[in-house]
Amino acid sequence: MNIYIGNLSFDTTDDQLRQAFEGFGEVSSVNIIKDKYTGESRGFAFVEMSDQDAAMAAISGVNGQDLNGRTLNVNEARPRTDRGGGGGGGRGGRDGRDKSRRSW
Repeated sequence: MNIYIGNLSFDTTDDQLRQAFEGFGEVSSVNIIKDKYTGESRGFAFVEMSDQDAAMAAISGVNGQDLNGRTLNVNEARPRTDRGGGGGGGRGGRDGRDKSRRSW
């Protein structure tokens, strides 16, 4: 089961997060989400546990607990939804026509 952890302190390490969940069962992976440009934590993470019952116990046990001065928000992770292809930035001028397709 994949578990979402929100309101994570920017100073929290993978090992600290793993220790918080290992008391409930075997942790398969820990993934603190980092900004792709700065490499700094974005304040949330995912922990994966193979045993469903252990994961549910961990969600109940860790949710609302303090870790590095922050109260954790812990839930079962929802599957990603397709958010489509990003916004568009047009190439046209004020009239909205695409000037790159002009033939001279």
